[in-house]
Parts: sequence; structure tokens; C-alpha cells
Amino acid sequence: MQDNQTDEYYDHRVIKVDPKQSPIRIDKFLMDRLEGTSRNRVQNAIRSGAITVDEKEIKPNHKVKPGQEISIIVPKSMEDDEGVVPQDIPLDIVYEDDDLLVVHKPSGMVVHPGIGHRRGTLVNALAYYFGQHDLPVMEGNQRDRLGLVHRIDKNTSGLLLVAKTDFAMTHLAKQFYHHTIERTYNAIIWGQPEETSGTIELNVGRHPRFRKKYTAFQEGEEEGKWAKTHYKLIEPMYYISLIECKLETGRTHQIRVHMQALGHPLFNDEIYGGDKIVKGTVFSKYKTFVEKTFNLIPRHALHARSLGFIHPRTGEKMHFDSELPMDMQNALDRWRRYLSGQKQKLNID
Repeated sequence: MQDNQTDEYYDHRVIKVDPKQSPIRIDKFLMDRLEGTSRNRVQNAIRSGAITVDEKEIKPNHKVKPGQEISIIVPKSMEDDEGVVPQDIPLDIVYEDDDLLVVHKPSGMVVHPGIGHRRGTLVNALAYYFGQHDLPVMEGNQRDRLGLVHRIDKNTSGLLLVAKTDFAMTHLAKQFYHHTIERTYNAIIWGQPEETSGTIELNVGRHPRFRKKYTAFQEGEEEGKWAKTHYKLIEPMYYISLIECKLETGRTHQIRVHMQALGHPLFNDEIYGGDKIVKGTVFSKYKTFVEKTFNLIPRHALHARSLGFIHPRTGEKMHFDSELPMDMQNALDRWRRYLSGQKQKLNID
């Protein structure tokens, strides 16, 4: 019996061993049940802890027994017919070793190929980089994935984690599945939340009418997938605020959707209502100021600032930080000057 759950970047499968099953090595048992999977890949997944039996880690020579429950977390295939064209696009590599890369993705770059984006993506750049440096694309590490275990939106900037081996990819996928990867984002939002910190726990899923949008479903509604975002106020400026968000889950558009549900859409987020004046006056002078600030950051104001994870091979805790990109810094500076000017007019200290 098999029970499958899927997410964007990995599959979670549960196989319950038949009561009449004779004892057999687990790697051989799974090879017969996982289509297109080699024995080596199964063994890598076992060693990484991504395959467990009755919630316990095992060795590749473990023999399955009747009634046992096998849990499997595997990176999902995203292959298409066209493959990936390697392109000489510069990569901003923050860290690299034999197992993984941490790269900084600029806003405006799509992560992986799709309809309308066959070239110019991060994966096109990785394909070229891997080829030029003779880096292995391990079995099961599909060409259109090249080790991606998560992604960020086209117009979100920040850090991304890339696995260079099948073992690392499986190990990192397991960490994402168990929500132990630490991800911190900075966002500029409209308005100022009443609380200085809080947690948003609302399911996120595709909008029922607008298929390119996602939406948050209120408590009690069963649509969408469970999503949890922790936020903290960093710099309140009445009209807008700089916040920090920590993701417990990684749903598509999660922060953007959750902040909109809270009544504070991201600044200049055209999909979720942040590209118009949400807080402030309707006077033409203020409107002109906001429009000029939009021009400084012609995208939603979101940056994947930090990443924390356990290194697949060494077991070491790794942590990486990045600075706010210039467009977000410029927008914040402009708002600071505006707020300072408003206070001077009112003789406020």
C-alpha cells in the first residue's frame, strides 16, 4: 500500500509493507517500487536519512518485514522535453564546496525554465557553470533542476541553496520537508502592523478565480496547504514598515499572500495590491512622491536575506547572510527623508 504527498520540489511517499512480504533488503525492495530509481540513488537516500522505517533511520542492508511503514522523501522530477540550454550568465556565488553552492539571485531572474522562460534563468547559468567546471550532475539530479531544492520568485532577490550531488540534494530535501531549514526575509510593507511581532498561520493555495494568483484561506477553510510565517517589525515608518519574516513553510508567494491577508501588502507588489497607495493621503504631492519611490524599486520589495541549514556531509550548522539590495535601500532612504520632513513641519522631535 502506498500513500503519496507532493510539494513543489519533493515527493513524500509512504509505503506500508504487505503482511505476507518475505524479508528482503530495503534497497532492492524499493528499486522494484520506485520507477526509474537506481540502487545507488536509493542507498544515498537511506544514508542521508531521507528514507526511514517506522520513523527510524536504517542502513541500506536493512531487511523489510511485514507491516513496516517506509517513509521516503525524494526530490521531484521537473523534466520537460526541451531540456536546458547552458548559458554563460554570471553567478554571484556566496559559498561553494564539493557538495553544495549558495548563490545570490538578483531580482528579475527566473529560477528555472518554464513556459515563456526557456533561457536566461538561474538553471541555464548553473548548467553552463557545471559544464565549465566539470562538476558532476549526479544520477537523479535532473538537468532542469541541477540541484535546486527550493526557489524564490522572479522579482525576489536573495540567497538560494543548490546541491551538487544526489546525496546532498536528498539530504537537503529532507531538511526542507521537516521545516528545519532557517530562512529569513526582509520586506517593505504598506502601513505598520499593530503588533511588533506575530505569526500568520493561514493555508495558501491558488486563487479560485485568478489562476496566476495565490490566496490565503481563512481558519476553518480546508482549501490550500498549511502555511506559517513569523514576522517582526524592524523599522516602522507609519506609511510603510521594514519587517523581517521567518518561514516555517515555503509555499508559493507565501509572504506576499500572508502580508496581504494581514492588510499590509508588500510595497509595489502589483499582484497583491501593493502597487497603489494603501496608506497615506490622496493629495497629488504625496501621490507623486509614492510613484517616484515605486520607480526606485520596480518590483515587490522582498529579499531572501539569510539561510541556515545542516551541511549534508559534515553535519555542521551553516548560516549565510546577505545585505539588502540597493533598490530596497534607496526606497527606505527616501521614506526616511519623507518622514523626517513631515516631523519637521509638525515640529515633532
